[in-house]
This record gives sequence, C-alpha cells and structure tokens, in this order.
Amino acid sequence: MYRNFFKRVFDLILALIALPFWFIILLIVGPIIYFQDKGAIFYNASRLGKNGKIFKMYKFRSMKMNAPDLRNEDGSTFNAEDDPRLTKIGKFIRKTSLDETPQLLNIIKGDMSIIGPRPDLPEHRALYEGNEGRKLEIRPGVTGYNQAYFRNTVPWKERIQNDIYYINQLSWWLDIKIFFKTAMSVLKREDVFVSEKGTNSNQNTDIGMKG
Repeated sequence: MYRNFFKRVFDLILALIALPFWFIILLIVGPIIYFQDKGAIFYNASRLGKNGKIFKMYKFRSMKMNAPDLRNEDGSTFNAEDDPRLTKIGKFIRKTSLDETPQLLNIIKGDMSIIGPRPDLPEHRALYEGNEGRKLEIRPGVTGYNQAYFRNTVPWKERIQNDIYYINQLSWWLDIKIFFKTAMSVLKREDVFVSEKGTNSNQNTDIGMKG
C-alpha cells in the first residue's frame, strides 16, 4: 500500500509545502547564475524514469555554457571539486545540493519521488546486465539510499545494486531514515565530489551534467 499509493501522496504533500520556499531560492540563486556568464538558469537533463520512460530532469545550471560532457571510466558523470567547468556559483550550489532543488517540479509532475534510485542517462539502459533493469521499477528519487549513505563514493554498478536493495526493502520507515540521513550529509557536505577523474570523455556540448 505504501509503495503504490501513500509514497506518491507524501511526495505531493511535501513537494507542495516546499514549493514556496523553493521560489525564494529561485529568486536569489537564479539571477546570480544568469549574470555570471549570461547563460541559462536551468539545465534540463534527459533521464530514465519509471518503466524506462525518458523525462526531463530539472536542475540549476552549475557549469559554464557549452561545457564538454566528461565521464568516469564506468560511464558515470565526472564530478570533482576542482572541475574547471563549474562556475563560481555552480561550485557553491553543488556543495549545498541547491542545484537539485528544481526537481521539486519533477516530483509534482510525477516524474520523480523524493526518495528513490538516482536516475540514469537514457543510454545507460543498454549497459544494464542481469537484474539491473529492476532499477526502473519505481520512480527515481531526488535523493535515495545511495545519496544518503554513499553520496558519490561508490562505482555506478555498485550503486545500481544498492538501488535494487532499496527497492526490495522499500518501506515508510526506510524512506524516513534516508530522508534524515540525506539532510545530515548535505549539512556536513560529505562526499559531494569524487577525487578521481576517469579517462573516458566525449565532447557533447550540453550545458553540463552531474549524475
């Protein structure tokens, strides 16, 4: 009952309560993002949703316009504190996770949940093996088991298995624990960036990604 009904109800209630506070963040952060390089405020990233449906995930833009898309060796998005693609405000909103707050709109639309697996890039679906496709059984989350307990410290394939563990154990109590653990991690700014850059990269000219 919780997975199929109440989880969505709680998502909507909490997102609607948080929405006025997010508008305040938008009024403060939005102009700073724009005036630093006269670029777009938002970055709309294509992601895999529930049952493999592709949707646009909203984020505040944290990278310079037309920054190259760099990947780690496991195919995940490169993410480091000294990343030259980050703007000054971008580094701050990454550290504080403010760049993720526009996903409140994704929650209201029904694309995402507050708690769930972090959504993958559409092309990652072809790389799933064995039971990894189970990650798509539920709505992806703004935060989740991986983000709360590991942030960016574990490889992509391990994150998928953690997501499947979450799906198997999904409950109201687990979501509550993940929610508060995430809050503590964000406040402490733990493991926001990874320290090792993979060797693979491609030169897409998207505004910039963070997996």
